[in-house]
Amino acid sequence: MPKKRKNRGRKKGDKGKEPVVHCDNCGKLMPRSKAIRITVPHSPVPPDLAKELEKQGTIIHRYLVTKTYCINCAVFFGIIKVRAREERKRRVPLQQLL
Repeated sequence: MPKKRKNRGRKKGDKGKEPVVHCDNCGKLMPRSKAIRITVPHSPVPPDLAKELEKQGTIIHRYLVTKTYCINCAVFFGIIKVRAREERKRRVPLQQLL
């Protein structure tokens, strides 16, 4: 059966087996190299309360949260886009797709 992609949709190459991770949205298990990881700042304080506190001079710390998504959830949330066949052959880092 022909292969659809040269790298089989992963980045591991010939390294053998690698750890599996869960998607944070649907819980699907996938290889770590196939997962889409996004790091976003998160504040424990609601945004409307944070604006009022910042006006008073309070410093509200944000911490970074790393989310791991499978390909299906990443496409659904718009993190990555479905590209045309010729565009798929071009090597583009994830940050340039956004």
